[in-house]
Amino acid sequence: MARDRGPILKRTRRLELEPQVVGVDKSSKRQSMQTTRKQSQYGMQLREKQKAKFIYGMQEKQFRLLFNRAEKMEGVAGENLLQLLELRFDNVVYRMGFAATRREARQLVVHGHFRVNGKKVDIPSQILKEGDVIEVKEKSKKSPKFKAMAETFAGVQNWLEVDRENLKGTIISLPTREYIDYPIEEHMITEFYSR
Repeated sequence: MARDRGPILKRTRRLELEPQVVGVDKSSKRQSMQTTRKQSQYGMQLREKQKAKFIYGMQEKQFRLLFNRAEKMEGVAGENLLQLLELRFDNVVYRMGFAATRREARQLVVHGHFRVNGKKVDIPSQILKEGDVIEVKEKSKKSPKFKAMAETFAGVQNWLEVDRENLKGTIISLPTREYIDYPIEEHMITEFYSR
């Protein structure tokens, strides 16, 4: 499967994002080049789509399929898309604080360190639902990485509930637009795919 292995700081600078959005606690000394040319409507829509893909670590085909699924759901397609992106297994693991970045969360999921509702799941793109319980496997809890993680927990989203001692979390409600704190204009992504 294809993966984006490009320089993260360069991409964040190009997309005008803070590196902390993707979980990287670094800063670049370089300044982005200022252009005097006005960006077209298509260019702005494309940038918003690229921003969302970069933040959630997805490729174009997978992102397009998720958008098609969001369009078929009830409600606004852009908000549905953000909700589906937030409910991806790798993103939920990251939001619960079990990984420092989404890339790390994806790797931990693929390596089978987590159980969903008592069953081993190793598909990072799986869409979870309200009430699902995510826990670290018993064998993995003994590893130094997860022991250290239990001691240094960051803030958790309001739609999630995490038990730090048992390294276990529950999705208590579906994420709404207010909980998504990224600078994404989802209506532009909808406009991009609706051309």
